[in-house]
Amino acid sequence: MEFLHREFPQVADHLSVETLRDDGLVVRLRVQDIHLRPGGTVSGPSLFMVADAGMYLALLAQIGPVALAVTTNASIDFMRKPLADKDILGDATLFKVGKRLAIGQVLLRSDGSDDIVTRSSLTYAIP
Repeated sequence: MEFLHREFPQVADHLSVETLRDDGLVVRLRVQDIHLRPGGTVSGPSLFMVADAGMYLALLAQIGPVALAVTTNASIDFMRKPLADKDILGDATLFKVGKRLAIGQVLLRSDGSDDIVTRSSLTYAIP
């Protein structure tokens, strides 16, 4: 997380890595008022940030601190309303890490729930 604080301080204070696996990790968004939208739910941009940052961190856990790895494709399916009073957990799984591209998915859930809030498919370019 030191790398994230140095390279992306704008999101580093909002996220923490909960679990690290060989094929990915679980990242936590500590939901605050700034993450909420009208209607008392977590905003779409906040959810996308968790998915994108989760995949980025999962990739860096495998290839090392490569700041210029970038998202080249992302798709997100919003499946149900997250719970506004619960943190968001993002379970990032890498399916393929090649020399130039990495492909994976991130499933977001409200903390304490098994229900999937979003499913994201992401591709990263590796410099």
